[in-house]
Amino acid sequence: MKKPLGLYIHIPFCERKCNYCDFLSGPADRETQKKYVDMLLQEIDSYSELLQTRETATIFFGGGTPSILPGEEIARILKKLHVLGNISETAEISIEANPGTVTEEKLRLWKQAGINRISFGLQSADNKELKRLGRIHTWEAFEENFHLARACGFSNINVDLMSALPGQTVDTWRKTMEKVTDLNPEHISAYSLIIEEGTPFYEAYADHPELLPTEEVEREMYYETKTFLSSKGYERYEISNYAKSGYECRHNLSYWERTDYLGLGLGAASLLGNVRKSNQSELPEYLKGNFAGEEEVLDETAAMEEYFFLGLRKMQGVDWTLYQAQYEKTVQKLVEEGLIAQEGASIRLTQLGIDVSNYVLAEFLI
Repeated sequence: MKKPLGLYIHIPFCERKCNYCDFLSGPADRETQKKYVDMLLQEIDSYSELLQTRETATIFFGGGTPSILPGEEIARILKKLHVLGNISETAEISIEANPGTVTEEKLRLWKQAGINRISFGLQSADNKELKRLGRIHTWEAFEENFHLARACGFSNINVDLMSALPGQTVDTWRKTMEKVTDLNPEHISAYSLIIEEGTPFYEAYADHPELLPTEEVEREMYYETKTFLSSKGYERYEISNYAKSGYECRHNLSYWERTDYLGLGLGAASLLGNVRKSNQSELPEYLKGNFAGEEEVLDETAAMEEYFFLGLRKMQGVDWTLYQAQYEKTVQKLVEEGLIAQEGASIRLTQLGIDVSNYVLAEFLI
């Protein structure tokens, strides 16, 4: 049996940057987009030996806005992967989609190409909040896209939501969750807004935190998320991710479980064994065929830290006995503080531990 491999494919284009976004993305004309896909196919060719010796278990088109590309371009990438690689018959193949860029034609082409999971970047069901975020779509456009995706046969849909937005209240956040769960998607990702340097939101709010929801309101939203989504049948399986039974995102689980994945495209990251790599992050250089970026070989300590730092994000936790000698005192301390629960060989975050997860995870950094 061939060892499984996940593929991440970065599409760095979007209609325009959202006000909160610091991702490696930006607008580009059709000629640039086509040339990018041409170079992406060349990069895939360079990994032909690896792809032929492994079984591709998951593929994730992320961005940017992958749905900005014509459907034929996405199909072209998947065709190349099918020719070169061994894609599992049960592979999870996901694409991130912005509701402002989705059409019925694209949905049908994606389905024909083998995509079986869509991740819609909704963020909010309130049009005023969407406008503040700089999103190019409305709730009504998303709702139309969602129903189109169902009509085209997609039975595994995620919706991304964001709380603690400027002008957002607990009531509008709850209404967003109500409207989304009424559509009954299989998966919901719920994140809190982070104000990142270099974004319009940083310029607007870094020195004016009073314009954002207070810490107490943000905390209330946080608790409301878990309680409300649980009442609708969504199980929290990772700090920010909720799913109906059997619909956990297998690709994201590969990140948290440190299984091998290959990143393709501008700035994409890979983990192969204990080697972490990141691709070229300058688009002009990537378009010249200069794909390589930085590479780091993780030593035993770094790999061990990642095992806990990433794995403890999952609600089921990790088997800590693999590194019991190194972490016995740490685990004992966190158990006594009520931040970690120990059950046989496994440890996991308690509810209190989830609340202060940054502190808990930092305790596993040696």
